[in-house]
Amino acid sequence: MRFLRFIKGDREGVAIDIDGGYRARFVGETAYPGPISLLARKSAGELARAADDLRTGESVDLAAVTFLPPCGQSGKIVCLGLNYRDHAHEFDFEPPAYPTLFARFASSLIGHGQHLIRPRVSDKFDYEGELAVILSRGGRHISQATALDHVFGYAVFNDGSIRDYQLLTPQWTVGKNFDGTGAFGPWVVTADELPLGATGLMLETRLNGIVMQRASTSDMIFGVAQTIALLSDAMTLDAGDVLVMGTPSGVGYARKPPVFMKAGDICEVDIERIGILRNVVAEET
Repeated sequence: MRFLRFIKGDREGVAIDIDGGYRARFVGETAYPGPISLLARKSAGELARAADDLRTGESVDLAAVTFLPPCGQSGKIVCLGLNYRDHAHEFDFEPPAYPTLFARFASSLIGHGQHLIRPRVSDKFDYEGELAVILSRGGRHISQATALDHVFGYAVFNDGSIRDYQLLTPQWTVGKNFDGTGAFGPWVVTADELPLGATGLMLETRLNGIVMQRASTSDMIFGVAQTIALLSDAMTLDAGDVLVMGTPSGVGYARKPPVFMKAGDICEVDIERIGILRNVVAEET
């Protein structure tokens, strides 16, 4: 199944893919199933009933809606840095023996088709194409063997980074949380439609049509199951939480000369069997 979250006019809704078309329910409707982060919390039976209800909803033309981040209400958005060996090397870091973790906040996120915002205080706005994981249930001390049972689905993420601010301190939080810099979407594809752990999928980032990053999700140092297990040793994970799994080599900062995004640029992150996340860059006003 494929779910997306959107606004049409002044109504917010959730839609489900049906044979290439979409049908939706809206906030305020009796049977509205709730945001995708709430759908992720439902049992298999409850999710099936919600999906059946969505299929009887209003037909939606995606060209006439504004996409929202699929899981804007997530309690936690935990990101991995340096999770591809070649990317660690291009930053002159050793590949980590334990995940390099930082937090994203919902206030930094935009949906597919919305503008990525280059802030007025920096001209070093970089792209990072990544796989996002949405959890269906949480817990503590989750075993690696059962960790994938906790995954609701997968989406595409662009972890837009303000490099000069990111590298001002050893902690990356500020450079990863400027408003309008994290693109997320277009939709969530449920885990049953993809390989276990979303392994073996080709990830490609294009800037103005030029391929900047290309790698397989199998190249991640810490896969989805291992990441869930390690995180759950430290914190209680919850249904609807999002894990952003790191980017491969080819980022603009590491190129010679560096390549940073500017107003009018088109950035696309394409993950095989999941979708294409497309955003145009605009200057902060």
